[in-house]
Order: sequence, then structure tokens, then C-alpha cells
Amino acid sequence: MPTNRIDATFTSEQREKARAALASLAESLPFLINLGADERTTMLKFGEKNRSFVVKALAIAEAQPEMLPHSFHLDEFRTDVALVESLYPLRHAIETLSRQVDDTYFAAGSEAYAAALLVYQYAKMHNVASGALEETLDDLGQRFARKGHARAPTA
Repeated sequence: MPTNRIDATFTSEQREKARAALASLAESLPFLINLGADERTTMLKFGEKNRSFVVKALAIAEAQPEMLPHSFHLDEFRTDVALVESLYPLRHAIETLSRQVDDTYFAAGSEAYAAALLVYQYAKMHNVASGALEETLDDLGQRFARKGHARAPTA
């Protein structure tokens, strides 16, 4: 058997508690939006380096508001920066949790798949001797069935 990196049970009570916590978190953030793929590609990219730039630019704008044209909305800029700064620690915590969920899911899935491959091998060996698992093996074997490539007729 492969190395067992995760040995846990996720009870229905734990799942419900996690779902409720996520629902509560979503409810506490009613201003969240969804961007479409097209919107994301047309927007300016924003990352850690740009976050620092934005904060510094706000400090300049607040220190020298007379340099800004009347059409520039300093209050909106200030509100956006405040939202970014407020969301930053939450975003970091969620990314960390998401990475842990992904890693746990991946490890458990990898271990389960490795065990399933062993079961499949043992079942094939058992079937050679008994023939009792033919239909079950056909079903499991579909995972490895290659899709045939349609060949163009030769002239």
C-alpha cells in the first residue's frame, strides 16, 4: 500500500457546520460580485506589487488633492483602496484554507486511487482463476479504455 498521508473522516455534522460557516461568510459579504471571463481579461491586472502602488498613490492623492482634476473622484478611490485593504487579510486566510482543502482532497483522492488500482489488479488476478468478476472488471476497465481515433479513409 502507498503512504497514507491523510487518515480522516468528514462527518455529516462537520460538513453541515462547514456549509453553514461558508453561507454565513457569504452572507456577511453582500457586496461580492462575479466577473465574467471577458471582464477579467479587459481589466487591469491587480496583484501584490500593485496593491502597494495603489496605497502609495492614495497617500499622494490625499496629501496633494489640488493636483487632481475635478473629474477625479478621490472619495471613490479612497473607498476602493479601503475595500482592498479590508479584504486582503480575509482573502489571504481564504486562499490558505482553500489550498489546504485542495491538498487534503488531492492527497485523499490520490491514496484512494492508488488503493483502487490495487483492488483492480487483485480482482483481475482473482478473475483469471475464477471468472467471477468479468462484468465488474469490464465496468472498472472502462476507466482505462482508449478512445479510438477515427482514421481518414485512404485513397
